[in-house]
Amino acid sequence: MSVPREGGCACGAVRYRLTSDPLFTHCCHCLNCQRQTGSAFVINLLIEADRVELLAGGPQPVDVPRDDGSNQRIFRCPTCQVAVFSQYGRPEVRFVRGGTLDQPSGVAPDVHIFIRSKLSWITLPDSVPAFEVYYDMKALWPAASLERLEAIIAPADTDA
Repeated sequence: MSVPREGGCACGAVRYRLTSDPLFTHCCHCLNCQRQTGSAFVINLLIEADRVELLAGGPQPVDVPRDDGSNQRIFRCPTCQVAVFSQYGRPEVRFVRGGTLDQPSGVAPDVHIFIRSKLSWITLPDSVPAFEVYYDMKALWPAASLERLEAIIAPADTDA
């Protein structure tokens, strides 16, 4: 791992450590993320759930409705209610909220997604790919990250 990453909620009741680099980092500009964060976008570090080591506390899962009718599971500190990470469908992958890192400036987005709803006053850098909606993971993700993702999804698919 390039830099050890730890983080937690505002009150310190929930603390975590990422035991590896993330698979990929999204900056999502969708309306759901804007609503759920109360901000213009969210930075999510995608990482295997078993690589998010809880150091203190246990975030509580809260199912939140999305505009498409599905639910997003947000894990919040039971004390201060800060959203620490999310799960979109696959429990094997966590979307760790970049703002909860002790050093949030240590990460940068690999991609900007859902820019169709990006706020007009935000200027995106030309050096980072940006997509109206989503993108082809196989075209953007590093081969090592795709291999890691396949390693956790394949066993889950065979358990059904």
